[in-house]
Amino acid sequence: MTFSLTVSDEARALAPGFTHVAVEAHGLVNGPSTDASSALLDDAARRLAVRLDGRAPHEDPHMAAWREAYTAFGSKPSRTRNSAEALAKRASADGGLPRINLLVDLYNAISVAHLIPVGGEDIDRIEGGMRLVRATGDEDFVTVAGGEEVVEHPDAGEVVWRDARGVTCRRWNWRQGPRTRLTEETVSGIFLLESLAPMPVPEVEAAAAELAELLEKFSPGARIEVHDADPVRG
Repeated sequence: MTFSLTVSDEARALAPGFTHVAVEAHGLVNGPSTDASSALLDDAARRLAVRLDGRAPHEDPHMAAWREAYTAFGSKPSRTRNSAEALAKRASADGGLPRINLLVDLYNAISVAHLIPVGGEDIDRIEGGMRLVRATGDEDFVTVAGGEEVVEHPDAGEVVWRDARGVTCRRWNWRQGPRTRLTEETVSGIFLLESLAPMPVPEVEAAAAELAELLEKFSPGARIEVHDADPVRG
């Protein structure tokens, strides 16, 4: 991997069932959502409905495990849901899934279809690689509120992804900061799929392979590499 991605011992200890798979891509072509990316999101919502079979998203065993992890670092999972559960709720609500841009649509479709938190970051906007750590509470998280840029700080002990400049995603995979998000100018991205037991590692790897295929389809000629799962399971 040309991109540095590490998980701290403190984060591993908090959730021994944690696994992540990274898809690194260069030479991407992004742009506004298309009919094709919209169709992928609609299909993902249908796949999710089959998977849930009438259950609420939080009743899925994988989502229940994420709720336990959030509770373990002091978050309230019914108020700050992991990204996959939040998308799953939107998929079944009036209006359905949001259309953001082509690349975000692709990874959101994979997240919903497989019920796995998936994030995408612009490699060119990240400083010094990414680390999953438990925050001290002093780190900067730059976000936007009321149209204005504001600086927040995570709670002490909160699990965050960060780079050398500050926090890139709060509460593990709850809210991404705008600084590193995928824009229509993005040409290099790192896509991170995160899971907890009881989800089998091969299922996460299959989701990553599906995402890689979509990236190849929508960005012909892109250089894409799927990095092996990093299982941390007892």
